Amino acid sequence: MSPRFKIGQKYIPVGDKNKAVHTVVDIHTTTNAAGEVVKLRYVSTHEFCGQIVYDYDVNDTRIARGAIS
Repeated sequence: MSPRFKIGQKYIPVGDKNKAVHTVVDIHTTTNAAGEVVKLRYVSTHEFCGQIVYDYDVNDTRIARGAIS
């Protein structure tokens, strides 16, 4: 399993009241004892009221639906 999106990908989540642009800043992978990747999640940030907010559990579909080219 390899990441579909690269660090720096920008997206606007569908369905959020806050229409801020989110940016992927890191990719977290979870592996099992055999070394196989079993879970892949993205870390993203956006600005809210002048503060940087981190979301540590963003799945692939959320980014794909709101991706900005």
